[in-house]
Amino acid sequence: MVAQIELGDAEIDRVFHALATSTRRDILRRTIEQEQSVSTLAADYDMSFAAVQKHVAVLEAANLIVKRAEGRERLVRANPEMIARARAHLAHYEAMWRSRIARLDDLMAAEATPAKEA
Repeated sequence: MVAQIELGDAEIDRVFHALATSTRRDILRRTIEQEQSVSTLAADYDMSFAAVQKHVAVLEAANLIVKRAEGRERLVRANPEMIARARAHLAHYEAMWRSRIARLDDLMAAEATPAKEA
C-alpha cells in the first residue's frame, strides 16, 4: 500500500486548527510518548473531563491521534503517519524559502563583487 503524502486543503485546515491550541499540542506530545486513556490525560489539566474529550475529538478529526476502546476506557495514541504528512507539508515551505534566500544571497554577492575590466 502506498501512503498518501500530500495533504488536501481541508486536511491542512483540520491539522493546523488542531495544533493551534497548546492543550491539544500537549495531548499530542503525551500520546506520542505513550498511549494513554482519556481519563489519564484529563487528570493533568485544569478543565473538565468533557473539555479534554472535546480537545481529543478535534485531534481525532484531524487524524493526528487514534482512539480505541479497551473495556470501558478509551485509549489515545498519536498517529505518526499524519504527523509525518504535516511535517512534509511544512518542509515544502521551508525548502521554498531556503531556495529564495539562497537566490537573494547569490544576487547580493554578485552585486558586491566589482566588475572586472578587460
